[in-house]
Amino acid sequence: MKVALVQLDIAWQKPELNFQRAANCSALAAQEGCDVVVFPEMFNTGFSMDLSVISDEGIGETTSFLSGLARSNKINLIAGFAMKSPAEKKGRNLAVVFDRTGTLTAAYTKIHPFCLAEEDKYFLAGENVTIFDIDGIPSSVFVCYDLRFPEVFRKVARQVKAVFVIANWPSSRKRHWEILLKARAIENQCFVIGVNRTGTDGNGVYYSGGSCAVDPMGNILCNGNEEEYVICDLDFSKVHEVRAQYPFLNDMKLISNQQA
Repeated sequence: MKVALVQLDIAWQKPELNFQRAANCSALAAQEGCDVVVFPEMFNTGFSMDLSVISDEGIGETTSFLSGLARSNKINLIAGFAMKSPAEKKGRNLAVVFDRTGTLTAAYTKIHPFCLAEEDKYFLAGENVTIFDIDGIPSSVFVCYDLRFPEVFRKVARQVKAVFVIANWPSSRKRHWEILLKARAIENQCFVIGVNRTGTDGNGVYYSGGSCAVDPMGNILCNGNEEEYVICDLDFSKVHEVRAQYPFLNDMKLISNQQA
């Protein structure tokens, strides 16, 4: 599977400009034979808490745009954006997945809002993981801060071959980003594909990209610095090989927190 990891330098709270950048990258990825194109968390606005400016009201413009992008380029697509239901006081930090026909195949709400930035005051915490197929490859997706919580990855480990992590992960903690992506790949014996943004946002936070794909043994197969996007080929037979040689997941026990 050929994956395009798109490290947008996201224009702050300017969806139309980011839509155009995403469209250009998707078309290029399709021309280069990519099977899936992946964009960062809140690709259309940057990591903002201003729901009145950044969020779609329910299934709106961003969903339609992404669906059309996947359909017109005949490519699988993963991206993140903010949505607010009229029935809810807070928004949702979403990751969405579209297949080559533009059909929405998965929608995931970020389980761990980043409380240090008060994300929890503006966004609901998700309650469920998601599993979906990309051209027959069972996969899952998480958003940014979720990467620090291995427990949620364990919930999907036995069922998936790939986990995508979309993020706005600051340069000041870039070393953590790389180490945690490797750890999640090694402990769950699957590919982990992390896609981060570049540039400086409206809060003055700098992002240096570092998007990468890590194989089940923890080897980095591709790594982006400031490039707009990186392309990586993934051979998913590696998952079966590693799990057969080192059947560690068979010994995994999920411990209850209930006391006797």
